[in-house]
Amino acid sequence: MSDLGSTLLTLARNAIAAHFHQPTSPAAVDMPELQKNGATFVTLTQHGNLRGCIGSLEAWRPLLQDVQANALAAAFRDPRFNPLEARELPITRVEVSLLTPAEPMSFSSEADALAQLRPEIDGVIFTAGRHRSTFLPQVWEQLPEPQVFMAHLKQKAGLPASYWGADVQLERYQVQKWKEVAS
Repeated sequence: MSDLGSTLLTLARNAIAAHFHQPTSPAAVDMPELQKNGATFVTLTQHGNLRGCIGSLEAWRPLLQDVQANALAAAFRDPRFNPLEARELPITRVEVSLLTPAEPMSFSSEADALAQLRPEIDGVIFTAGRHRSTFLPQVWEQLPEPQVFMAHLKQKAGLPASYWGADVQLERYQVQKWKEVAS
């Protein structure tokens, strides 16, 4: 694991531990990369099941602040879950994804868009009017077929799985990811 990856994992876990007034681990916060703007997603799992996932799609604050804020948001503000409790922290695994800038896709139809997607490589941002959602590239592990991936992405945005209209915009990005090893 890279120094950056292990530092980001430590920073994410420390942010959550500090919220509970628990001891934290030393982290190399003097890395120049941490002062540059960066976009991260922090994913929390327990026994392989999702427990929280929140992130930034655009790099608008220093990477150090982004990963800490998203760790706290994933632990305590993901609307799909109750806030994490201190007793859960030892069984919670942290994963940090560092996103590349999103690039708009050009397509003539849904079939054309689906043909351009690269499973397990592309994260996708779906926008249609005020509806918006994203899936990290890791979601391809559960939804390996582009049609199924897109249908779930539309539903996550609050639209029917079959929705397609002239207002649909797609962007794609890639990630570097690091995950804590289960102890």
